[in-house]
Amino acid sequence: MVQRRKERRCIDFKGEVFKPIGIPMVDLETVELTKEEFTAMYYSDYLQLKQTKAAKKMEISQASFSRELSLAHKKLSDALINTKAIQFEIEPISDS
Repeated sequence: MVQRRKERRCIDFKGEVFKPIGIPMVDLETVELTKEEFTAMYYSDYLQLKQTKAAKKMEISQASFSRELSLAHKKLSDALINTKAIQFEIEPISDS
């Protein structure tokens, strides 16, 4: 049985898709970047925090942070090298 994903502290970001200029969206493959992956990259690459400090900010273990960061780097590399759009995970709209 798969363990349910723990709620994590993530940053808010605007936008849903980042794509190459001049190529219609219908002609592009997409790579989905989760909020956790985006947040890990923000703390590590943009703010240049050490993984232990960034993991504490996200309230996850350093190993989980490292895993999220590696996945984000792999997905972004794939999108850049293979000319794909980056689809950001968005919150579902609740009916309440």
